[in-house]
Amino acid sequence: MSLPFQLIAENTGFSQKQLRDVYALFNDGATLPFVARYRKDRTGGIDEVGLEKISDQFALFEKIKLRKQTILEQLNKKDNVSKNCIGIVKSSWNLTEIEDVYLPYKEQKKTKASLAIDAGLGGLAKQILTQVNPVSKSQLLAYKTDNYDTIERISLGVKEILIKWIAERKNVRFQLREKIWNQGMLVCNEKKSNPFKDQPNKYIDYYNFSEPLKKIKSHRFLAINRGVNEGVLASAIDLDKSTAINIIKSVIVDNQGSLDFICSAVEMAWSKSLKPSLQKEVFKKLKLSSDLKAIGVFSDNLRQLLLMPPLKQKRLLAIDPGFKSGCKLVCLSESGELLGNATIYPHPPKNDVKSAKKKIVGLIDQYKLDGIALGNGTASRETERLIKGIRFNRKINVYIVNEAGASVYSASSIARKEFPSYDVTVRGAVSIGRRLIDPLSELVKIDPKSIGVGQYQHDVDQNLLEDKLVKVVSSVVNYVGVDLNTASEYLLTYVSGIGPKLAKKIIDYRTLNGGFSSREELLRVSGLGKVSFEQSAGFLRIKNGDNVLDDSGVHPEFYDLLSEICNKEKIVIDELIGNSEKVESVQWSNYSSGDFQDEAIADLKRELLKPGADPRKVIYQLEFDSSIKSINDVKVGQIFPGIINNVTNFGAFVDIGIKENGLIHISHLANQYIDDPTEIVQVHQHVRVKVISIDVERKRIGLSLKDV
Repeated sequence: MSLPFQLIAENTGFSQKQLRDVYALFNDGATLPFVARYRKDRTGGIDEVGLEKISDQFALFEKIKLRKQTILEQLNKKDNVSKNCIGIVKSSWNLTEIEDVYLPYKEQKKTKASLAIDAGLGGLAKQILTQVNPVSKSQLLAYKTDNYDTIERISLGVKEILIKWIAERKNVRFQLREKIWNQGMLVCNEKKSNPFKDQPNKYIDYYNFSEPLKKIKSHRFLAINRGVNEGVLASAIDLDKSTAINIIKSVIVDNQGSLDFICSAVEMAWSKSLKPSLQKEVFKKLKLSSDLKAIGVFSDNLRQLLLMPPLKQKRLLAIDPGFKSGCKLVCLSESGELLGNATIYPHPPKNDVKSAKKKIVGLIDQYKLDGIALGNGTASRETERLIKGIRFNRKINVYIVNEAGASVYSASSIARKEFPSYDVTVRGAVSIGRRLIDPLSELVKIDPKSIGVGQYQHDVDQNLLEDKLVKVVSSVVNYVGVDLNTASEYLLTYVSGIGPKLAKKIIDYRTLNGGFSSREELLRVSGLGKVSFEQSAGFLRIKNGDNVLDDSGVHPEFYDLLSEICNKEKIVIDELIGNSEKVESVQWSNYSSGDFQDEAIADLKRELLKPGADPRKVIYQLEFDSSIKSINDVKVGQIFPGIINNVTNFGAFVDIGIKENGLIHISHLANQYIDDPTEIVQVHQHVRVKVISIDVERKRIGLSLKDV
């Protein structure tokens, strides 16, 4: 059974040929970053976003294919399955339709309906559904058995059968499902057994809540779902009962003979079976769609965070600020190596300001440090004011660093392995400093869920979230490129074609041999074969190696072609690097053939012009408004600078330099209507915001980008 490429083409907008070529590449072991970067000629230039969409569709339909195969195996074991039923399962790729068709044949536990059928009441149930005249008492008693020995018991048994049959009717389920999605309401109320009844509650907005299902926003549904899980809220789907009953009757009732009896069964089928079953199904679909949207937001935020610009070639003093426990200071080299550490206590209760200033100046002079990385947590603003009160003998820039997740890293096995002789406070400060030196290299060591840029990340499907976040990290790592001789094991893990085992072997080889002098040397690493080399080599960089191309995004598969070009054009390869005049002088069209078509040649030219260029932007220093020290200093109408530190479906949170983040609701991101906040803002973007509301008691600050 092959995948439905025509259907996938309709879903993705790509041709069947493109899809089949991508499918073949993936099946041959090619990774998504490799295909996006080096197989554009095969795919017709599909970018990474398009390839991920295709990959998701492949995974979805592979899952449906497996389910179809399982269902067909089960149906083929049964004797009473119609050809029409088998045909639908074979031809349909709508999993809901397939499950509806399969429902009557599913193996089920013993129920009142199955017991009645086993007692022979199924024939009587069919009579009641089809007979024009009412069923007589004598007809009922003709089905008398030991367990169904009265008219009442026989009637109840038949009714249970009818309820089962009605609930399993494909057309009934289809029509009710459509009606629920189009006219159903999501209703929500405070649960009577709410354990937080006497406490301030964040779910108060959802007491006596009602909204059409088709309009419910993903973040709202996830909030309700969390409230339900915490025992605060009770939620349900509401559809007018008479509407539901009429739909069922229109499908089931063919005659007026036993109308009252059938109608009674219809009502019971709706209330006992169909409503709870379809509600569960609808909630499951809402949860999945909401999860995917939340995961999408998280992924976008994580990508922007990982792409933060590095502060290159700077030695830093990193500070993890605190009050009672003091401020932990660490001195770091340009590569993030720990040079020294100390603790100062400039804030209450010790207030040892003089000694703290002296220590900071001493460390900066001793280790010839160029700047300060200050964590944005507790006591950050107080420590920033302390630093600004110090007179250094040269310019020392202070950078505020988001320290979310630093404590998670400091207690991790990775941190213990890196710094076995230091406690968690030193490790945490090192992480803060390294995030400024090279954010990507440091953040890959931390569980993305701990970095603080998600939306309901602990409520969504954790397997889906993990899968997506790994893809994002891998995408960014390969987009930026990795220095083979300095990258950590954790960074190498995400390189296309490498993974954890090969990453460790690369580190072992590097330690033993003192580094790599060429990409080709990778093939000497135990377990790293030709396929892994093909998938990884283009993303790995070697500075000052044997071949100048090894410090670029040019894949080794192009080396022979470039050598041929240089021989024919009488050019030295080194002369092509970064030399637009020389690059443009080559008649590239003469070399576009076979494995190297126009897309590949165009990429090759771009890479030669800017070999190994870091796609990350230049770092920009932002200074918060020094007059704002706490939420009590914030006033409506004020305008000041901030940094976007989280984007959600309903808006963006902004760090304005105090403990509380402000929120720019989606309606205040732009003068025009927008559906997606990422159209306007992204994580780590510097903005100027206007205060439009303050709620000191609830610690809420409303902000706007309008009229700023």
